[in-house]
Amino acid sequence: MPQLTLSRIRDLVRSLNYVVSIHAAEELEDDNLTILDLESVLLTGQIAKRQRDRRTREAKTVVHGRTLGGFEAEAIVKLGHTGTLFVITIYVV
Repeated sequence: MPQLTLSRIRDLVRSLNYVVSIHAAEELEDDNLTILDLESVLLTGQIAKRQRDRRTREAKTVVHGRTLGGFEAEAIVKLGHTGTLFVITIYVV
């Protein structure tokens, strides 16, 4: 599978072609963030690093950006098998 680029991430978010994991939804709630904060991080942030899952060997991308309220946050995403962006988690740093 090709490497996930910042422009691909942004295109998928703009077209609402993404899903949020239950874990990421819980993290949003725990940090008092909204889906718009998540979108802000992904649309205005930069790729901080790339990771590979130890168990599945799937590629994951860490995007570092800012929420609408100006907080620094990171979202970990991957490209699903259907081409959908999958948000694994998000957290305030």
